[in-house]
Amino acid sequence: MAGAAGSVRRDGDALVFAGAIDAASVPALWSQAQACRAGAARLDLGAVTALDSAGLALLAELAGDGALAVDGTPPGLAELCRAYRLTPTLAFVSA
Repeated sequence: MAGAAGSVRRDGDALVFAGAIDAASVPALWSQAQACRAGAARLDLGAVTALDSAGLALLAELAGDGALAVDGTPPGLAELCRAYRLTPTLAFVSA
């Protein structure tokens, strides 16, 4: 996956992600996101440059089945959401 390593920071009510959110970055991002997720209302994905299925799993877990708003559409998000039956808010679509 190309691009800068993934990062997450808190900005107001948002968890702001940037760079490549992929299998290599997920363990560190999980710890960082847990430290600043209390009270977050949205995930800001506007600066995400790449996303794989591990990254999607991280974001879906943080989104809480659609409880957090999702801002931004990084490359690959729409395709991964279709493949894993998730809505654009990262909530699971039941059969």
